[in-house]
Amino acid sequence: MADFKQQALDYHALPTPGKISIELTTPAETSKDLALAYSPGVAEPVREIADNPENVYKYTAKGNTVAVISNGTAILGLGNLGPMASKPVMEGKALLFKRFAGIDSFDIEVKHTTVEDFVSTVANIADSFGGINLEDIKAPECFEIERALIERCRVPIFHDDQHGTAIVTAAGMLNALDIQGKSIRHANIVCMGAGAAAIACMELLIKCGAQREKIYMLDRKGVIHTRRDDLNEYKKLFANNTDKRTLDDVIDGADVFVGVSGPDLLSAEQLKMMAPNPVVFACSNPDPEIKPEIATAARDDVIIATGRSDYPNQVNNVLCFPFIFRGALDVRARAINDEMKIAAVHAIRELAKESVPEEVLKASDETNLAFGRDYIIPKPMDPRLKDRVAKAVAQAAVESGVASLELPASYAD
Repeated sequence: MADFKQQALDYHALPTPGKISIELTTPAETSKDLALAYSPGVAEPVREIADNPENVYKYTAKGNTVAVISNGTAILGLGNLGPMASKPVMEGKALLFKRFAGIDSFDIEVKHTTVEDFVSTVANIADSFGGINLEDIKAPECFEIERALIERCRVPIFHDDQHGTAIVTAAGMLNALDIQGKSIRHANIVCMGAGAAAIACMELLIKCGAQREKIYMLDRKGVIHTRRDDLNEYKKLFANNTDKRTLDDVIDGADVFVGVSGPDLLSAEQLKMMAPNPVVFACSNPDPEIKPEIATAARDDVIIATGRSDYPNQVNNVLCFPFIFRGALDVRARAINDEMKIAAVHAIRELAKESVPEEVLKASDETNLAFGRDYIIPKPMDPRLKDRVAKAVAQAAVESGVASLELPASYAD
């Protein structure tokens, strides 16, 4: 472990500090190059953009640029460590945007005292970018921030901790339930956790067919029910009219357990109480709510997913967010709406049912992968994700009326 810690520190420090840099896309070798790049040549695109603001997409990098923005109030599983501590994570997000979707990205860390301050700061710079990816912002403020920015900004706003997690979870969940011979419409679902990711996951599962009254959500005080008087407006959406109060009460006979909470909160004994052929998404990182080896020892009929790359069925947001933005940018979408999210869900889940190319097996250090209980979602290194998910998202944007451009010719079959 000490070895890995040093490797991680060296990775971020060497050969130069950080993980991203700016590269030039045009020549800058001669006096004429510089005259075109800056004064006096730069005045020409300035005039064109002043005459028609849409020309900013023609003459600048705006259309392929995303800002990754955080206030550092919920960094990974580490908590509220402040804006500067979030910078390595935001740089990492920028790296993933470039590596997987060819999108340029700038990380921006905001110091503020109120939600209004944060929203004003981001809204006032949003037009510089093609889209805004919000990251590592604690609940419930993250809901208020995203909602306010969607209202104020003319570029797509996407809080990946909410919606990226939800999209990948929904894709894997629908496939797992199919394999287990169950319908999401009839599934009894237990959700351990009531933060941003948990609420977004449940809301998207409902849009995919789950029944709200069959969802039991728990926070640190137990089951969220209608007789509690300590619930914010987001938890109230999942207040169940029930006498059940504990995890033991709700796990009995449950078809699905989704953990977005903390380590070792689901015991083997509780897993044994679930219905036949259960589905468990234990997504707390780095330590899941129940370790897969404990789960499979307790139940040989369980399908289990985690957030870790060293177990099968990794719920990894990189399956989603680069390609959501790729599709949105390619049709100049004004928003990322539910239709686009659901299109991403189905594109991801359908790809898992196809044969896996040798290059993906090699990159994933696997000898064989086939759709089934140990392979319900694609591997992050699958290059087909970019085209499939981006195209599905772009098509949904066009069909739902939030796109400013038609589907590009590059998306043709």
